[in-house]
Amino acid sequence: MVSVSDGAMVEQFLLVVGLIGVQVVLAVYGVLIFKLLATGLSLFVFIVYGSLVSAVFLSPFAIFCERSKWPRRFSPTLLAQLLFISFGGVTAFQSLLLLGMRNTSPAIASAMPNLAPGIIFTFAWIFGFEKVSLRCSYSRVKILGTIVCLGGALLMSFFQRLPSVHSLSPHQDNGFQQDKLLGCIYLLAAVVLLASVMILQTAALKELPAPVTMCAITSLVGAVLTALVQLLREGKLEFKSDHLPLGTLIFYALAGGAVNGLCVVLQTWAVKKRGPVLVSMFSPIGTVCSVIISALTLREGITLGSLFGMCFMFMGLYFVLWAKNREDYFPDDEDKQKPLLG
Repeated sequence: MVSVSDGAMVEQFLLVVGLIGVQVVLAVYGVLIFKLLATGLSLFVFIVYGSLVSAVFLSPFAIFCERSKWPRRFSPTLLAQLLFISFGGVTAFQSLLLLGMRNTSPAIASAMPNLAPGIIFTFAWIFGFEKVSLRCSYSRVKILGTIVCLGGALLMSFFQRLPSVHSLSPHQDNGFQQDKLLGCIYLLAAVVLLASVMILQTAALKELPAPVTMCAITSLVGAVLTALVQLLREGKLEFKSDHLPLGTLIFYALAGGAVNGLCVVLQTWAVKKRGPVLVSMFSPIGTVCSVIISALTLREGITLGSLFGMCFMFMGLYFVLWAKNREDYFPDDEDKQKPLLG
């Protein structure tokens, strides 16, 4: 007979392996997206297909696992929140992220979201969701971690203007490096938007405590909103690419939607079992994998300054997560303040 402790060890092993696997898969997927964008694929086409497939993939999990958590009726406030989350978290966020990735690299694009916990902490402080006192050691650590994380992002953005060791070429010009700087700005804007959307999600989850259901709904609505934005901007709806056969495009969309949907399910399960802090601690693994895969497949180098910037970002991230973890697991601590949004 399997003991309770053995079952817990197996669950812990599966959780850790699953979270590492999620980061590796997302890193590979990021490099694939970069290659697709290099073919001239429209951002809007990619977002519409990917979001639709994610919604279809997540819907069965939402129906069979979370149906009991659905509210009897969706209030106007909840509907408005879901609309804003769909536009901000799907249409706007993914557009900025893909623009940033196209102008920089998969490694830089995967590193920037590590800023999110520090930015969420800052927004929560500004809007009064979180009490901060300089006499509280956890507050001081979170403030320090946020500053270090932002400093690392600025350092990484600055050094993106310089040529990397593997990309030195007499044909390089300053314009290309300016594009990299612009890409970093897109990525920073995407992370700020992501932090805002996550705070709004926290409020929406109080009325709809079903994260997979919310992901399915916002993916579907986001796909529709993205198509509307494309119609307004380009005057037409385009669901194919001039550079890829329709069958190939559909295959990539199905694969990408399934990957994103599976990652959402695994991360949601991990958050339920061990909380958001543990899940966030694995995100730097994705960045490291992106650097390695980009170097092997895309022959892309990275500046030493950018590597230092990434290290500072990871250091700041873990400062914030450490303080958050102490708040969650030591509720009677004298230094405890109101927890960071989970």
